[in-house]
Amino acid sequence: MISPENPIGVFDSGIGGLTVVRQLMKVLPRENIVYFGDTARVPYGNKSGEVVREYAVQDAKFLLSRGVKLIVVACNTASALAMDVVRSHSTVPSIGVIEPTAKEAMRQTGPRGVGVIGTLSTINSSAYEGALKSIDAKTQIMSQACPLFVPLAEEGMFDHQATELIAREYLSRFSGRIDVMILGCTHYPLLRDVISRILGNGVKLVDAGEATARSAYELLSATHMLNTQESRPRYEFYVSDFPQKFNEIAERFLGTKLEFVRKVQIYSNGEIR
Repeated sequence: MISPENPIGVFDSGIGGLTVVRQLMKVLPRENIVYFGDTARVPYGNKSGEVVREYAVQDAKFLLSRGVKLIVVACNTASALAMDVVRSHSTVPSIGVIEPTAKEAMRQTGPRGVGVIGTLSTINSSAYEGALKSIDAKTQIMSQACPLFVPLAEEGMFDHQATELIAREYLSRFSGRIDVMILGCTHYPLLRDVISRILGNGVKLVDAGEATARSAYELLSATHMLNTQESRPRYEFYVSDFPQKFNEIAERFLGTKLEFVRKVQIYSNGEIR
C-alpha cells in the first residue's frame, strides 16, 4: 500500500540527476528520496532509442521495488525518449524533466523567445523544441549543444578560465536574441554563474531541477500524497558502479555529504537489485 510516507524515486543515467535531487530536497524538505544512478551504463545519450527505453524501464522497476510513490526521470535523454514506456510499466505517477522545464520557460519568456542548451543527444532529439512548440507554436527557439560543460562540471571547474572561454564559444550566438535560457542538462546548474555572466542579466535561466521539483510538489499536493511527518527524511543513493571520485562529485552536486550509498547489480535479464 502506497502512503505519503513512501519515498520519491529518482533515476538518471549517472550522477547529474543529483542536481534534481538537490532541488527536491529544497522544495520538499520532508520527503524521503531514493536515487538510482546507472553509472555502469552511462551515458544514455550515445545509446539508441530502443536501448534507452529498455534501460529506463529497468531503472523504473528498481525504484518501484523500493516502494516509491512517484518516479522522477531526471535524465534528459530518458525524459525525451522513454516517458511513455516508464508510465506504461509504472504503478505510480511519473514525471520527466522536459515538460515542467518547458512550461516554466514559456511562463517567463518574452518576445525574443527561448534558448536551449544541452548535450548533443538532447539537442538532436528536439524534445525541448517539441514541448515548447506544443505550448505556443509561434515560439522562437534557438538551440546549442554544449558537450564540454559536463566534464567541466564534474571536475569542479565552475569559475576556471577554460570554462569561461568554452562557455563564450558556445553562448555568444545567443547575445541579444533570447529572453530565457533552458539549462537542458542536469550538470549545467553547476555552471550557472558563468552562463549567466556571459548571457547577461536580461536573460532568465530556467533550471530543470527547480521546475521539476515544483512539478513534483504540485502533483503530490493534488493527490494528497505529501509527507507530513516531521521526522528527519531518509535519503538512499544506489549506483550500478562506483566510478572514480564518485562521492566527491556527488557531494559537489548535492552540496552535502552522502550517508547511504550502495552498489547494485544489473543481471542479464535486466533486473536490478
